Amino acid sequence: MSEGLRDIALYVHWPFCARVCPYCDFNVVRDRGRAAAEALAAAIGADLSGQAARLGPRRLTSIFFGGGTPSLMEPEQAAAIIEAARASFAPSPALEVTLEANPTDAESGRFAALAAAGVSRLSLGVQSLDDEALAFLGRNHDAAAARRAARAARAAFPRLSIDLIYALPGQDARSWRADLGDALELGPEHVSAYQLTIEAGTAFERAVARGRWSPSDPDLAAELYEATDETLSAAGFEAYEVSNHARSPAARSAHNLTYWRGGDWLGVGPGAHGRITDAAGERWATRAEPAHAAYVRRVAETGCGLSTRDRLTPEEAALERLMMGLRTLEGVEVAEIQALGLGASQMESLADQGLLRMEAGRLMASGRGRAVLDRLVLELAQTGQPG
Repeated sequence: MSEGLRDIALYVHWPFCARVCPYCDFNVVRDRGRAAAEALAAAIGADLSGQAARLGPRRLTSIFFGGGTPSLMEPEQAAAIIEAARASFAPSPALEVTLEANPTDAESGRFAALAAAGVSRLSLGVQSLDDEALAFLGRNHDAAAARRAARAARAAFPRLSIDLIYALPGQDARSWRADLGDALELGPEHVSAYQLTIEAGTAFERAVARGRWSPSDPDLAAELYEATDETLSAAGFEAYEVSNHARSPAARSAHNLTYWRGGDWLGVGPGAHGRITDAAGERWATRAEPAHAAYVRRVAETGCGLSTRDRLTPEEAALERLMMGLRTLEGVEVAEIQALGLGASQMESLADQGLLRMEAGRLMASGRGRAVLDRLVLELAQTGQPG
């Protein structure tokens, strides 16, 4: 029986990629071949089982295979990890299993087998349907391959989400709206649209530093953000989170909602992060060993892949809850962020500026506030008086 159990989600990090994209700052490496993949998949399964035994009974609401490129996994490896998760926790009847994939022909050829392995939702990294943009982004697929992959995904999986990137050099609102229109023709029920950001340590950071190209200016980026919301809203999508749009509540990402609602999730795989609330109500931040070979060794030696486990202070937990909750339409309950010591006058001032609103004990960012969310959260964090 899973009634009364605290919910938990599972994040599985697969770090291997056929090619490392120049904008990516995730914990990824070039594919190391079959032997490394087999060793890593076995270690992830053992880590999952070991951590679950320490954690105790929970209800499993979602599994998310991220990376990296988890669609490079052999379907039987994904199946083994899903089975280990279902054996370790009480699976929800509505268990969502998402896997990220790139739209190459080699990966889309695995879709039917991955669906048979238990994957119910595919997150397809289309990024653009303009071949010049795809080349700039360092992708190893073209627009035609993306369309083929989307057709294969719709045939194989109950749910399809696509990822897009905007604010590319030279892109304007007209071209971005056209790209969005092309993407909608792929038939997704969920769209994640992310502004291109220049992350430290990436090839794009080095290119910008050398003056090879310049990022979009903030005003244009804001215009493109508004164009995203307007175009997708007109097509029947709701922006339930800053970068995520769904045709219906059922199409929302249950796994990502765990993050945004301050739920618990277990992280397995090299560098995977987790958040766990213990029986005493303490919030813990975990991180697995980031190097894949060292992760495999750590699991073999200790039965657990974690390299750090830190207790969050009430203020840290509340700030994280604020940051994540304000990203969504539903916002965050004021009671959950009491440790920040936010005064009514401070929140009223931001409401008067049209950035926040209060409804039934919940604090929510307005449309205008969500467009400047980083600044809004920073202002709230600075004005709060803990205690």
